[in-house]
Amino acid sequence: MPDIAEIDNRKIRLIIHLRQAGITNTDVLSAIERTPRDLFVPHHFETHAYEDQAVPIGLGQTISQPYIVATMTDVLQVEKSHSVLEIGTGSGYQAAVLSRLCRRVYTIERHRPLLELAEKRFNDLKLRNITSLAADGMKGWPSIPGNENSFDRIIVTASVDGDPPVALMAQLKPGGIMVIPVGSQAQNQMLRRYKKESEDVYAVQDLFPVRFVPLLPDVPRHNSYSSSDLEELTA
Repeated sequence: MPDIAEIDNRKIRLIIHLRQAGITNTDVLSAIERTPRDLFVPHHFETHAYEDQAVPIGLGQTISQPYIVATMTDVLQVEKSHSVLEIGTGSGYQAAVLSRLCRRVYTIERHRPLLELAEKRFNDLKLRNITSLAADGMKGWPSIPGNENSFDRIIVTASVDGDPPVALMAQLKPGGIMVIPVGSQAQNQMLRRYKKESEDVYAVQDLFPVRFVPLLPDVPRHNSYSSSDLEELTA
């Protein structure tokens, strides 16, 4: 296991790399610097934790490369008073970064074993402003009355084929921003930013090509397993 000094050096090199790649938002860079990415990857990938690359985390999912996390966070324009919905918790890294920038993060993951691991990381890091749920993210957050105009920001870390799910659009506040990958195939995906000008009007901006796993409905059957049954996720 790398010592603290070595991890700090890797983290500094990553922050310098992100600056050189065009990430200038100091709040975003600070949030990434304060979030230990090595705790969010399987142990055998720890040496790659601060490299600018995606890393597999099991169950066909990945933790996005830091540049993508930084860019998606930056274009969300998150403020301290905001409530943010994340679809696709995965390792929990993106939610952890967001939690340092906003009032509260609500995050949904359809794979319960991944969510259990993410929740343990949130607890270990004492990130008390994250609320997580194992559910179908395409339906949005289920427990808010009316399910409308609930979130200042929404971030989706899986791609949709066509328009974003109607439930997610309904839960975005007027003036709110959603960032979501759009496209049916990995090689044809575009990261897209939606700003809700009114209930029926959106300003849409294509940002750059990306590669994400598809956003899928429902909850897999293996959600009955606990994280202890899937030790390979952390091995």
